[in-house]
Amino acid sequence: MQIARTVEEFRALRASVPALGVVPTMGFLHEGHLSLVRRAKAECGAAAATIFVNPTQFAANEDFSTYPRSLERDLELLRAEGCDFVFAPDRVEAMYPPGFDIRIAVGGVTTMLEGAVRPGHFDGVATVVAKLLNITQPTRAYFGQKDAQQCVVVRKLVRDLNMPTEIVVCPTVREADGLAMSSRNAYLAPAERQAATILIRALRAAEALFQAGEREADALRQAMRAVLAGEPMAVVEYVSAAHPESLAELERIGAAGALLSLAARIGKTRLIDNLVLPPAG
Repeated sequence: MQIARTVEEFRALRASVPALGVVPTMGFLHEGHLSLVRRAKAECGAAAATIFVNPTQFAANEDFSTYPRSLERDLELLRAEGCDFVFAPDRVEAMYPPGFDIRIAVGGVTTMLEGAVRPGHFDGVATVVAKLLNITQPTRAYFGQKDAQQCVVVRKLVRDLNMPTEIVVCPTVREADGLAMSSRNAYLAPAERQAATILIRALRAAEALFQAGEREADALRQAMRAVLAGEPMAVVEYVSAAHPESLAELERIGAAGALLSLAARIGKTRLIDNLVLPPAG
């Protein structure tokens, strides 16, 4: 496994392979990330991961300074998976040099859900993803469904800017009790970790209602809120039943299906999760 700390170093490595699958990450890797690396390797022949905690997607009151980091651990995990290349900038200035003043704003799909709660977040995401795709020039780039809105934003970014990379969205990887794997799970104290399963339980309650024939989106949102209300440690930020592409809130689940999503704080830790409903018959 070869490690590049600068843009120039990575571009030299990229030139050595005809096809490349890239997994952009902020590090502190878990099985969700590693499953993406395995798929990239299987589908493209060569796989790369990027490790960069991107400051531009964090607000001033968020956890940029405390976000979990463990580069050596991450490199060992990637090496064990047969990852070919890693781009891990050694300083923020490698990505944002002095005088950098470009921001990419993706309209429409960034105005609700995470975008409403975290203003400016998706400008930072779109900007860093555009930079990483330009630097790594992947055949395919792999993202996890857990960050559902991010996946919608990245697909729109690539489509609207005519980037030649295929975006592949892979299923959320979960713990045995259903909690979506996330680097931020490391923040949870034992009691909080147990309480955090309320997110997937709320989503599954709405999914079960849909499978039983319910098509009114408000009924699904109410079902999620009812389950969340049973966990005193959960502070709910939003609950949504939206169109899976436009992210507009639905009145009724129809031919496009729906994205059920929610965000809640468990103690000081902010968690998100989602499930995708199929088209309604």
